[in-house]
Amino acid sequence: MRLEPNPATEVHDHCDALLAALGPFRASAVPATQRWGEQLERVLTRGGRLLAAGNGGSAAQAQHLTAELVGRYREDRPPFSAIALHADTSSTTAIANDYGVDEVFARQVCAHGRDGDVLMLLSTSGASANLLSAARAARQRGMRIWALTGPSPNPLAAASDTALCVPGTSTATVQELHLVAVHMICTAFDGKLGVRSHAA
Repeated sequence: MRLEPNPATEVHDHCDALLAALGPFRASAVPATQRWGEQLERVLTRGGRLLAAGNGGSAAQAQHLTAELVGRYREDRPPFSAIALHADTSSTTAIANDYGVDEVFARQVCAHGRDGDVLMLLSTSGASANLLSAARAARQRGMRIWALTGPSPNPLAAASDTALCVPGTSTATVQELHLVAVHMICTAFDGKLGVRSHAA
């Protein structure tokens, strides 16, 4: 007799996988995101810029980070320069058409990135060719390269200055913890800036 999948069990399993990954993630994420947030404050308050990129769900996470910096995270504060490279659809499609998909982020890094700026790359696999090309372009321009990836080792972590490699047995779990990391970076950034949350 063939047993049908139980949707309720699968939903519980999803939460269990997230809880199992959260402990190891927290141990490495707290120091990494604190350091990134404080370094980012120094870069952006001195006129630097954050460029961020990812594919699919990771693109959404990258854009979430830039939105928090250009807008605000919790409390009001000045806007800062942060660009999600996939969000300019005319540029990305033109570059993909003329130069190939692997160059969609690298060419924008060459256009927008400057010495001392930060490039944040998000990838659950850590193996996306267009992100690795972006990392090489950023290296040539003297940018800092940070990566949020899935489990290590992976090529993107190796190509970055620093990486937070998230343990997780599924893409969904890794992406969920990437969002937590994004909010932790913003918390550290605002804290270094002197912005204090009024939340209880």
